[in-house]
Amino acid sequence: MPKTLTELAALLHGLLVGDGGVIVGGVSPIHNAEPTDITFLENPEKVALLEKSNACAVIVSKSMETFPESRRPRIPYIMVEQVLPSFETAARLFLPEPVVLARTVSPDATVAASVRMGKNVSIGPHCVVGENVEIGDDCTIYGGVHLFEHCRVGEGTTIYPNAVLYENTVVGKNCIIHSNVVLGAFGFGYDSSKGIHKLSSQMGNVVLGDFVEIGACSTIDRGTYGSTKIGEGTKIDNLVMIAHNCKIGKHNLICAHTGIAGSTTTGDYVVMAGRVGVRDHVHIGNRAVLGAMAGIMGDVPEDARWVGIPATPEKEQMKKLVAFAKLPDMRKELKQLQQQVAELERQVGVKSEGAT
Repeated sequence: MPKTLTELAALLHGLLVGDGGVIVGGVSPIHNAEPTDITFLENPEKVALLEKSNACAVIVSKSMETFPESRRPRIPYIMVEQVLPSFETAARLFLPEPVVLARTVSPDATVAASVRMGKNVSIGPHCVVGENVEIGDDCTIYGGVHLFEHCRVGEGTTIYPNAVLYENTVVGKNCIIHSNVVLGAFGFGYDSSKGIHKLSSQMGNVVLGDFVEIGACSTIDRGTYGSTKIGEGTKIDNLVMIAHNCKIGKHNLICAHTGIAGSTTTGDYVVMAGRVGVRDHVHIGNRAVLGAMAGIMGDVPEDARWVGIPATPEKEQMKKLVAFAKLPDMRKELKQLQQQVAELERQVGVKSEGAT
């Protein structure tokens, strides 16, 4: 339902500046806004971005009060304490509510008789739930999910379509597992001593802590004998691969296309940017930040910031990049020096001949 800016300001507990009669029909980021949309500006220093926006109004920080009139938005605005939470509240007023699955087991699902299921569980069509699986209260399992035998899924967890959890996988409470995730596939380990590649033991499992999120199409391999573990609160992006026997700490952020080789461990609050590659059997210390495309060849200490291939401390890598950028000029200078040396050698040679 469309709302006036006055109504919206009241709902957001914000201070309205401008025409309260403006009708708002939707929400949108600055660059995509339509004439009836309200947008948001998190950084008041970037108010110039609004000049090219079609938005009819904007949500801004209360700090805008300290700005002179010339640096304030030219369209009506609502000042709030926290911009993003307020914009999210506004978005919920205009965007359709997500469809919630009925708290039932679809007749098209295959659920073993030995499954132990909590209250208010939803299981969609074409799911397969194997023997001795445990599913906690308030879980939502969308269509096409396959839970192999002896899996355990903690209460409040959501598993999106076509995810596969191999046998003995353990998922904590309030986790989110997106579409096409595979947990517990065999690790990439072989005995090649006799001239053939014989698959090594694959007797372990995958264990996720509480509040873990796994992005679409990501894979986490089972441990060889023990568990591959993902710590509480860790968030993993789409298209991430974590190999067997890894131990990922709490509250890590692992971005898309990252690959982590076997038996790697991380501390807590580690950040890995997009396309990071980590070799096997290394440790990444607490709060370390690995820049995009970093190639990690050894242990990374706590609180470090490493970038590059192979990765080194950020400041060291920046110095290398600066030096590398100077190479063309240095090459020219080297050629000039070589020519000067050659000329000096020629002159010295001529004088020597004259002396004889």
